[in-house]
Amino acid sequence: MSPPQPSDEDPAGPPLLGQGFHWQDLQVGQRFRSFRRTITETDLVTFVSVTGMLEPLFVDATHQGAIGGRPVPAALTYALIEGILLRTMLHGTGLALLEVTQRALAPVRVGDTIGADVVVTEIRPTSRAGRAVVTSDVRVMNQHGDCVMEYTVKRLVAGRPGARGGEEE
Repeated sequence: MSPPQPSDEDPAGPPLLGQGFHWQDLQVGQRFRSFRRTITETDLVTFVSVTGMLEPLFVDATHQGAIGGRPVPAALTYALIEGILLRTMLHGTGLALLEVTQRALAPVRVGDTIGADVVVTEIRPTSRAGRAVVTSDVRVMNQHGDCVMEYTVKRLVAGRPGARGGEEE
């Protein structure tokens, strides 16, 4: 079976599945909820091996640290949520990560399931056409509904093809 071809009525073809939001598709105050993901032992071992975070707290299952259990680095929690958001909200439209302000609020452990609530707080078109700085507040929640991390992120996000600056064509 051959792939669908653009028609004379729609030269661009059908919408691309999995495409992230262009900045014009977002509004200040808009809220999203991400998919959730359970953190596995493999996630922890792979992450600490790749990053060099070979701290006994993360690699020694018998270590009796101050927070107990099998904690994972806050950087892993952040990276997993960012991966979910990039694959869904920003796939193909995210141009750059500009700034992150982050607070870890509670431990996350192997076996926890995390997801995020996202609120768009600012959209500022840039002087260069076709892009804007989009600021969002992200709250990472565990399976019990506890907020384990909060961060504010500024990203450079692409505009719709053919749109110019702060205006749509």
